[in-house]
Amino acid sequence: MGLLDNIIQAAEEKKAENISVLKITELTTIADFFFITNGSSVTQNQAIADEILKKAGQKPLSVEGYDLADWILIDFGDIIVHIFTGEKRATYNLESLWADAEKLIRRNED
Repeated sequence: MGLLDNIIQAAEEKKAENISVLKITELTTIADFFFITNGSSVTQNQAIADEILKKAGQKPLSVEGYDLADWILIDFGDIIVHIFTGEKRATYNLESLWADAEKLIRRNED
């Protein structure tokens, strides 16, 4: 199982909502993929992040926003994980900002 598969599985185990994976390889050099999801609360976001960190199989380069947990960013280098509250996800709307990215996965969309 690869890192992206581990991230998806971990997020699903913690009932992450609206999972989306964008392939951004052709658009930027910062990463190859964005994994985007949201939880229903900051507590759930932290649980999702904890499970991803536990199951990733490698140490991230950095973790940002864990304490406030309305937007947690986990940087694995090739994959950047974004875990939002619903409100913050709507505000920043990364899928629209990166509309030219290939959408690999969309799960649990409303």
